[in-house]
Amino acid sequence: MIGRNDNCWCGSGKKFKKCHAPNLSPGLEAERLRDQYARQYQIHLKTDEEIQGIRAACQLAAQILKRLVEEAKEGLTTNALDQLARQLHQEAGAIPAPLNYGSPPYPKSICTSLNEVICHGFPDDTPLKKGDILNIDVSPMLNGFYGDCSAMACIGEISQEKALVVDVSKECLYRALAICRPGVLVQEIGDVIEAYAREKGCSVVHQFVGHGVGIEFHELPQIPHCYNDIKIPLAPGMIFTIEPMINAGKPEAVFDANQWTARTIDGKASAQWEHTVLITATGHEILTIA
Repeated sequence: MIGRNDNCWCGSGKKFKKCHAPNLSPGLEAERLRDQYARQYQIHLKTDEEIQGIRAACQLAAQILKRLVEEAKEGLTTNALDQLARQLHQEAGAIPAPLNYGSPPYPKSICTSLNEVICHGFPDDTPLKKGDILNIDVSPMLNGFYGDCSAMACIGEISQEKALVVDVSKECLYRALAICRPGVLVQEIGDVIEAYAREKGCSVVHQFVGHGVGIEFHELPQIPHCYNDIKIPLAPGMIFTIEPMINAGKPEAVFDANQWTARTIDGKASAQWEHTVLITATGHEILTIA
């Protein structure tokens, strides 16, 4: 446990007793910390009201994702999943955040990444077949707030290589989530993920990162899933994604002509699981659980 004369967990360089020791009312403490993170890191720590809205968007993301994973079966196309996703967003009064996002504009409402596709796969008319692994990424905007999560669907019996990356990527995510609490440095998330992936003979994609989310689709902080030197301490009110992309072979990605879809450079399998997490005063809350 941190002592009153120890350096504060927030990285300010001040003693804990003169920085974040609990001698202020909760409201004043949160306001001071919010101001510090905005000035020092350009990170917005969410208010209680904002957290309520983001939690609702994240719950919707998780519910839509659960339905899509259940529907992903042999013979179904990823375009059919995209159409179902649009319907579910519409029924909930939400907007798919990926649709028309970025430059060039992303043309679909979800991302569907098959086999060697790392991320940002476009839904199309290719039927799913036995042995496929599919990442489905869902990001709704509900009442002005964003949620973001993804999961893997396995179509029938899959190869050992594919099973390895599916299992390792999920374990990496939950090992990273387990350490999330105030004072933990951003770099420690990448340390946990890469150490486990290497132990299992896999590699970690370093060209994509997790990210702040909630008020905007993508915010600070960036959350690398590989070894890094980002020494920003996690703080209450911080909301971000952890979404490790784990490859069976080399970590590098190559891009399709559409400028969005990233594939493994060697054609080996890739997998990813993602949650949005809130840092609380005592630990964390996974917001994207259905």
